[in-house]
Amino acid sequence: MCIKKDILSALAYFDMFEYPLKKRELFTFLQQPAEYYEFEQALDYLLKESLVFKLNEFYSITNNFLLVERRFTGNARAEALLKKAASGARLISRFPFVQGVAVSGSLSKNFADKSADVDYFIITSPNRLWIARSFLHLFKKCTFLVNKQHLYCMNYFIDEAEPVIVEKNIYTATEVTTLLPMHGSATFEKFFTANNWTTGFLPNHFMRVSSAKPLHPGLFRRFVEKCFNNSLGDKLDNFLMKLTARSWESKTKKRKKNSRGIVMALDTAKHFAKPSAANFQQKLLKHYENKVSQVFDHYENIFQTTAGDIRYE
Repeated sequence: MCIKKDILSALAYFDMFEYPLKKRELFTFLQQPAEYYEFEQALDYLLKESLVFKLNEFYSITNNFLLVERRFTGNARAEALLKKAASGARLISRFPFVQGVAVSGSLSKNFADKSADVDYFIITSPNRLWIARSFLHLFKKCTFLVNKQHLYCMNYFIDEAEPVIVEKNIYTATEVTTLLPMHGSATFEKFFTANNWTTGFLPNHFMRVSSAKPLHPGLFRRFVEKCFNNSLGDKLDNFLMKLTARSWESKTKKRKKNSRGIVMALDTAKHFAKPSAANFQQKLLKHYENKVSQVFDHYENIFQTTAGDIRYE
């Protein structure tokens, strides 16, 4: 893929979220290695041919200045919400068997709309994911009593036994590389090393771990972990996994929907608990594929016309 198409692909991806990019951001989301001066030359060409539009300091394939206003507003909301996320992550990190906590979703990309939740990506001790998750979701139920549930959306869990993200595509690569680790610096160093496959999709992007703080387990956590670091813990973890899987299977069969109107579904296994890829991820990738195809068709038409003019001259 030429660098011009690479730029268009990156912008097409974020256009699905109505999110224009700064020049440096655009460079980091290219899907092939590139020299910065080559990138700038290609971007200038696309601007000249009106395939890309410069909106103040941002770039987009959609010529709409309302996107800039939306981004400024969303960035400002995110700045405020990240302070609450830092407090939430600190609390989550004190729960038994939690080894790493990161902010994920749109907030990790410094954007929050009016209905934004705080999404967390959580790494647990090996073979204790389901005990950790159960403690945290009991806590989550309590947050409904004070209307703070949107600040504790713990929707993606993996454990240290199998830290590699199974689905490998542009969506998961983007989500992994934009994680904002908050607690568990050593854990996230290992996680990012295990998931260096992301460089095949985003070779110019560097994952962030410096912001993560080390863990400071309290007395409650140490007591619970001591109680369940044994065969009883193995049995309890397996039991909670099966119990949760049955509960979610029932929700999915009944077509229950979340606050965003998406059918509730959870992919579960011993070492992960995550939103079902079929409900959002696969649909988004199909939408992205169609969008890129349309953008490339437009690019080819412009390129052929320009090449024809040069030959005629």
